[in-house]
Amino acid sequence: MQCDYYDAGRCRSCSLIEQPYARQLADKQAACEQLLAGFDGLVWLPPVASPQERFRNKAKMVAGGTVEAPTLGILDRDGLGVDLRGCGLHTDGLRAALPVLADFVTRARLTPYDVPTRRGELKHLLVTESPDGELMVRFVLRSEESLARVRKHLGWLREALPQVVVVSANLQPEHKAVLEGEREVLLTHETTLRMRVNGIDLHLRPQSFFQTNTAMAAELYRLGREWVGERAPATVWDLYCGVGGFALHVAAPGREVVGIEVSTEAIASAEQSRDELGLTGVRFEAGDAIAWATSRDAPPDLVVVNPPRRGIGADLSRWLEESGVPGVLYSSCNAQTLARDLAEMPSLRPVRARLLDMFPNTGHYEVLVLLERR
Repeated sequence: MQCDYYDAGRCRSCSLIEQPYARQLADKQAACEQLLAGFDGLVWLPPVASPQERFRNKAKMVAGGTVEAPTLGILDRDGLGVDLRGCGLHTDGLRAALPVLADFVTRARLTPYDVPTRRGELKHLLVTESPDGELMVRFVLRSEESLARVRKHLGWLREALPQVVVVSANLQPEHKAVLEGEREVLLTHETTLRMRVNGIDLHLRPQSFFQTNTAMAAELYRLGREWVGERAPATVWDLYCGVGGFALHVAAPGREVVGIEVSTEAIASAEQSRDELGLTGVRFEAGDAIAWATSRDAPPDLVVVNPPRRGIGADLSRWLEESGVPGVLYSSCNAQTLARDLAEMPSLRPVRARLLDMFPNTGHYEVLVLLERR
């Protein structure tokens, strides 16, 4: 992949961009296989490749520059804005929307936040595109000072970008390297972005998580449904369920599925999708995955875990080991913490694994592993 920003030294986020893609994929697979080399009988399926370009459905842009000439991209070492509106990783819809959103910044007089002086209002611009081409736009602001101006010009934005369905303002008043704050102010009647994956409409609210590579997310959930279907469990728990991706994909007649997620926003999204699908055997609860699981009287037939990079940790790993649960489907974005967690579950042996290249041109990935009790 060729990138003018990388060649000019303006952005080095794609650290593997100079390597042939086949080598990138092979190196990721080899690294994961090495980390899990101590587990006999583990079969690795061929890795799932991703397009190198135009795969990101979400643009996380730092605001810089001035009101008259805003930059949307990253900050350099001096805290000054570097404009990356033409980033080749973003979908075509995002690339077309970003210049219009830069015009909106000028029109609404949203002063970009200046890190060295700690002045300004607009910190980040977060834009997500659905598979149907609709957009969610979030303005991360330091305070409510500019909210009235955003509302005033919202009609112009939706006329210029009719594909915008959800707009919100996130308030992040602190001077620190945090992408967003806790408070979200919805500015449109619509509250969710419909993410159509494998024929299932997942609903994404402003503060909900969704994989940034839609094609790989679809393959991840398809594999999960296939592997779980082969075991035909009567009961499934989906811990760290997010907006319900795995839970809704593995749902089947006669099967009881429970999804647990700490984010109430994500649970509301998952419940909306469930109700639209008419799934009576699926329920979702907001809560801590570890606390919820360890308080149950008996385990299900299969547990799905899809934790953040830190993994599921010792407490949940040991509970799974001691619970007697027959099978676990573990989706990991960090094979180092995956290997650590598996070491805590010696009775649950990994039998099948597959790497999905969620983040081409970087060292990141997702790996799906099926565990069976021996």
